Amino acid sequence: MRLAFSLAFWGFMLLSSAILFPLALLLFCVTVAFDRRRWAMHRFTSWWASLYTWLNPAWPVRIHGRERMHEAGPAVIVANHLSLVDILVIFRLQSHFKWVSKHENFRVPLIGWNMRLCGYIPLRRGTARSIRAMMRRCNEVIGEGSSILMFPEGTRSATGRLRSFKSGAFEIAKKNGVPVQPIVIRGTGEALPKRGFVLQGRHPISIEILEPIPSGEVDELEPEEMMDRVRATIAEALSSDPR
Repeated sequence: MRLAFSLAFWGFMLLSSAILFPLALLLFCVTVAFDRRRWAMHRFTSWWASLYTWLNPAWPVRIHGRERMHEAGPAVIVANHLSLVDILVIFRLQSHFKWVSKHENFRVPLIGWNMRLCGYIPLRRGTARSIRAMMRRCNEVIGEGSSILMFPEGTRSATGRLRSFKSGAFEIAKKNGVPVQPIVIRGTGEALPKRGFVLQGRHPISIEILEPIPSGEVDELEPEEMMDRVRATIAEALSSDPR
């Protein structure tokens, strides 16, 4: 039963992507001349990605603390990373950001092509040149007024336990004088584990928006200190139920 449901889900994703990508391409052509931040493309992509949780009865999503989301200007958004589903549920926030993602994702037909149209930021892990290019692009994006989204663990946790963080997101926040917005994701690892593509039955999913850390506090600490603070904050939140 799980296999059949999984095949139906991935088939729907493929079919819908084949239908929606040409619409995304048309939207890009119409808006690229005046929409420098590609706001319209990101809004369309947020709706597209949200379809897969809205229409999936196995993945009921609850959002806690939406009012705490920093929307007054750009920020560095950081979240724990459990599953491929994470980015789908974050898109449910309908908040504007540029997602930093491994470069392999940009090669995925239709979905990866759309990521390029949206101006999301590729990263080849472990490659110094790619890391420098990513950091430069993040600085540019923030300068244009857009937030960035990063998973500071770098890769998905196979066990659900929070992995060590990398400091890049916090270096970017300090350099640009912007807040850090922590987000906690629960349930996605059980819904779709790191290894495999078989959906694991019904698993409630939640996103909890924590209090943003103001830019003044970001500036007071070294990036590694802020990294440790944010990791501890997310770890503490993961150990309890969302309010």
